[in-house]
Amino acid sequence: MKRARKPKSTSRPKVAKNPRKAPKKSVSKSDTLARVRKMCLSLPETSEKIAWGAPTFRVKGKLFVMYVDNHHHDGRVAIWCMAPEGSQRALVASDPEHFFVPPYVGPSGWIGIRLDRKLDWSIIKEMIQEAHHTRAPEL
Repeated sequence: MKRARKPKSTSRPKVAKNPRKAPKKSVSKSDTLARVRKMCLSLPETSEKIAWGAPTFRVKGKLFVMYVDNHHHDGRVAIWCMAPEGSQRALVASDPEHFFVPPYVGPSGWIGIRLDRKLDWSIIKEMIQEAHHTRAPEL
């Protein structure tokens, strides 16, 4: 005699593949700016100034990072960083999802870094430190 199968329940809770891993929380724009601010202001002789309606970060009064949120409706949350000569082209070519040539400062070799595409924050920190060093190598 065959047993009747139980109908599958559609009300069962779904369990994550690894229940010990918490789901990733989405990061708000204010949290993103707070992280960028903390990274920049932790560097020597750095200050923040609002310019062109956006937070900018300067070392000894000279711009090295600018935070942009939907600049001219481009849909990006990003930073524009000063970069060592020649690095812009290589970064954009190797990872165009995260790096881009920003308007205005791009022709001078600056690099745009998308903060809304889940790039590892250790890479963002490294790029900010590199921008600081490029602007003020003596520090």
